[in-house]
Amino acid sequence: MKRRRMNLIGPRHLCVILLCAVIPVGAVGLAETTVSASSSGHRGPPALEEVVITATRGERSAMDTPAVTHTVTSEDIRHRQQSRTVPEALLEIAGVMVQKTSLGQGSPFIRGFTGFRTLFLIDGIRLNNSVFREGANQYTGTVDPLTVQSLEVIKGPSSALYGSDAIGGTMNAITRRREQLGTGILWDRRLYYRYASAEDSHVGRAEVSGSLNERAGFLFGGSFKDFGDLEGGRDTGLQRDSGYDEQNGDFKVEYFFEPEVKLVLAHQRVNQNGVPRTHSTVSNVPFHGTTVGTDRKRDLDQNRELTYVRLEARELDWLVDEAQGTLSYHVQEEEQFRIRRDGRQDRQGFDAGTIGVGLQLGSSSPFGKWTYGAEYYRDHVESFARNFNADGSLRSVEIQGPVGDDAVYDLLGAYAQDEVEFLDRFSLILGGRYTYARADAKRVKDPVTSNQVSVEDDWNSLVGSTRLLCRLDSGEHWNVFGGVSQGFRAPNLSDLTRLDTARTNELEVPSPGVDPETFISYEGGLKVQYPFLAAQAAYFYTMIDDLIVRTPTGNVAGGHREVTKTNSGGGYVQGVELELSWRILPQWTAWGSFFWMEGYVDGFPGSQPLKVREPLDRLQPATGYVGLRWDHPVRKAWVEFVVALSERQDKLSAADREDTQRIPPDGTPGFAVFTLRGGWKLREGMVLSAALENLSDKDYRIHGSGVNEPGRNFVVSVDWRF
Repeated sequence: MKRRRMNLIGPRHLCVILLCAVIPVGAVGLAETTVSASSSGHRGPPALEEVVITATRGERSAMDTPAVTHTVTSEDIRHRQQSRTVPEALLEIAGVMVQKTSLGQGSPFIRGFTGFRTLFLIDGIRLNNSVFREGANQYTGTVDPLTVQSLEVIKGPSSALYGSDAIGGTMNAITRRREQLGTGILWDRRLYYRYASAEDSHVGRAEVSGSLNERAGFLFGGSFKDFGDLEGGRDTGLQRDSGYDEQNGDFKVEYFFEPEVKLVLAHQRVNQNGVPRTHSTVSNVPFHGTTVGTDRKRDLDQNRELTYVRLEARELDWLVDEAQGTLSYHVQEEEQFRIRRDGRQDRQGFDAGTIGVGLQLGSSSPFGKWTYGAEYYRDHVESFARNFNADGSLRSVEIQGPVGDDAVYDLLGAYAQDEVEFLDRFSLILGGRYTYARADAKRVKDPVTSNQVSVEDDWNSLVGSTRLLCRLDSGEHWNVFGGVSQGFRAPNLSDLTRLDTARTNELEVPSPGVDPETFISYEGGLKVQYPFLAAQAAYFYTMIDDLIVRTPTGNVAGGHREVTKTNSGGGYVQGVELELSWRILPQWTAWGSFFWMEGYVDGFPGSQPLKVREPLDRLQPATGYVGLRWDHPVRKAWVEFVVALSERQDKLSAADREDTQRIPPDGTPGFAVFTLRGGWKLREGMVLSAALENLSDKDYRIHGSGVNEPGRNFVVSVDWRF
């Protein structure tokens, strides 16, 4: 089946963009008063004076960027939050909810969207591929947080710059590199260790970095992680079958032909072994009426490798000022082993290899600073499923695994952006992108006849973005911003060919013929930056059209309700974000954040395809963080008290109500959780960090999660550079 269509999103009705109160931008507050291994750290959201790259594909301060941005630094990850995973490093950012199906699976929801409706980049290279499924998935957790130098989060649609999937937001993990080069051979070592009592976990990393001369630098590192079964709060206790282990390795080598021209070669590998999907097993612990799973065992092995080479040049004297070319190869492998209630076993998974090529150029002109380029990704996917009897003998080999087998997916994009400064107060950023996507799956199982069929389709899209920032005062302490951005998501192999369990008692079957999803987001806000104060406030409204939603077919297969996908979803999401960091005394800083949102979309609450407008799946409840921090006068130590607050979430979609293993029937209870944490610079290059999390041993979980969060948890880490 092959069709060709053009999808051009034009401007729609105007929406009034309101500015709401004052917010801080980083969990970091004010850089002058923070402390860490490098005498800087974060408290709350990222600081507005920080330079961000992802928002505009070029260096720009967060204060001067007409969008909501956040930066989580390596010091935040290693010392302040002692983050276990990359998703957990995002926990304190307003507008981000981290759902966890299990201890080893975390999925960030940004402004109501997750999975293949958020885009994750590693050094600007797409982690997302055509196998990513709807809803919460585990792939962000395959990035080792100890390799991250900074993690930039840009909220709202970014399709004009980054293409398909960049709807709720875009995250870019910028990995570590050797930062100092010198004459002769220089080298440094770094050891890191983290222990957490409620996880019964041990995490370690060894790293060597150095330079051979003023032209060449390198960094090599490896991590090991051993997570035991997770201990919940006072009533939950031990959540069995939740532990797993992980190994990571990486290197980055840079060679400077000239001071502004360099070649980068990088590689990273992550292996996660036996990560349980605890919620669907008999080991699941009930929480406020959730049901226990029926599987005896359901584990995932996850392997990922990324290799890329990049040539970067700046301050050129040609028609272009800067240029960057990247060639990458990304492999993501997944295998699930499942033992069902009656002893039957199955193994299924996929192997997705992605070749990526990208070219980005920058030019100055009388009409502004231009950033433009093109990128192309091709996925080749092999998918398998084998079923076994209870005695281990082979029962059947399926035509496909979770997605179509012997499949190819092409994603081509060309983009341009112009940044214009005028009247000494205004910054205008205009952008546009053309995208072509094509899917071709040779081996797909027809859900009606069970015969092998093929699915082929392609799509085109043209989207744009307009953002404006106004500096209200000559000192640039007060900036207002607003914008309109179009979003686009092309159907991927998971939309078209998925044959796998979805939510509780639900089987998703292939859905050829769906169209792209389209979005328009309006956003406005205020940014404030003083030496003693950092604040940010924003309001957003996102219109949703042609959302691809699971639709009941009316059939039942193997005790599971059968669903397919159709472009039946329309609706909206709106919300308010507030953040503030205030240095009230030379050594004391108070900070806080608040997020509220609501969203409604068309869905199918019954077993028949009858459309009803209902709340967005796994809608983030009103949440907030409040913190008070003390810093030693000469940055040798710091102490911070943090309160995490969440309202009860009882606005449930039909899918939420049917997800009985993860969401209580009356909704997910609210919570208030208290944490005390601090750090001490033991000597030059050595930092000791410690935290007492969940001081009251509260039983709680993040909305939509399959396991509870840790109970009272003692976390300690040592970071030593020598």
